[in-house]
Amino acid sequence: MNAISGASAATATPAVAQSAPPDPALDERAVVFRGDGEPKTPAGMISRLAELEAESALSPDNYSLGGSVEALEVHFADMLGAEAAIFMPTGTLANHLAIRRHCGARPRAIVQEQSHLYHDSGDTVTRLSSINLVPLAPGRPHFTAAELEEALGASTSGRVINEVGAVMIESPVRRQSGQVVPIDEMRRITQTCRERGIPTHLDGARLFMMAAATGIPAADYAALFDTTYVSLYKYFGAPFGAILCGGADFVDGLYHERRLFGGGLPASYFAAALALSGAQGFEERFAAAMDKAALLFERLNALPGISVGRYEDGSNIFPVDFDDGVDAHLAAEKLAERSVFIHTQEDSQDSFALTVNTTILRQSNDEIVDAFSAALQ
Repeated sequence: MNAISGASAATATPAVAQSAPPDPALDERAVVFRGDGEPKTPAGMISRLAELEAESALSPDNYSLGGSVEALEVHFADMLGAEAAIFMPTGTLANHLAIRRHCGARPRAIVQEQSHLYHDSGDTVTRLSSINLVPLAPGRPHFTAAELEEALGASTSGRVINEVGAVMIESPVRRQSGQVVPIDEMRRITQTCRERGIPTHLDGARLFMMAAATGIPAADYAALFDTTYVSLYKYFGAPFGAILCGGADFVDGLYHERRLFGGGLPASYFAAALALSGAQGFEERFAAAMDKAALLFERLNALPGISVGRYEDGSNIFPVDFDDGVDAHLAAEKLAERSVFIHTQEDSQDSFALTVNTTILRQSNDEIVDAFSAALQ
């Protein structure tokens, strides 16, 4: 190893200690305009599990059957007006098994081209269940009933009939900034499917956020579809998990297929208990967050240098434009000093958005507006 000479050592510039950026997960006042739920920490989850244990709210399951898992299934079935529900370790598996069971021997399922199932699941449905996903509405949040009719016609007009066994709608559409599929279009699509005897599935990972954004109850959305999937970790505080709701006949015995795909986890009760706890009162809390955000964004739009937009059919994500004279990244640093955190959108380092979650309830709108006003200067 080469030694540093005395002259070099004497003239070397000493390292300057860099202060770590604020961690919103460790700040109880943090308003985090990023992500659907409140930031999770290992300490926070362990603490909450200890509280649940003290409350006798932890009941072990047996390979994801019974215990707190069953309590969670009953609770979500009731919330969504479904006959039954089943716990799944991931949303990917929930969507896959819903499509798989719906399709049966019919080898096609229609989905949005922008859906997670089509883009972000490694072609799991096609590779593992031999079901061809037919993507509609490329680059757009959703397809229309007319486009669906055309696709259904094409599936039966070729030399070899390839019947469609299921139609899935994802809403909100995360790849499209959480935009919501209009409920009138959902009604037309699901009615078309009912008339043709085609089952429908709702990828409602963020269903309860959509309900708050539109004012339409989650159960009303679920009632349009044969089955509905809801994420448990995105905003209910669980480290993982999903719920798949539907008719009793549909759910009956589905745990066998869950285990077939390696999803029969031997102990899921701690995740289920955290989700069940997080679901209590969530609809009211998130509705309050969205109401507060509407008032906040009106005030932010009155400030010089910033403009907060919205999507026509609703979303909990709101695009932000900064004036050319504003250094947006510096503004973000200044906001963090006031426990307000913003972020760039995934597809751009210069495109900002404000994602509303329940952390907005941690500070008053006066405090948040003051933080933005100072940061913009």
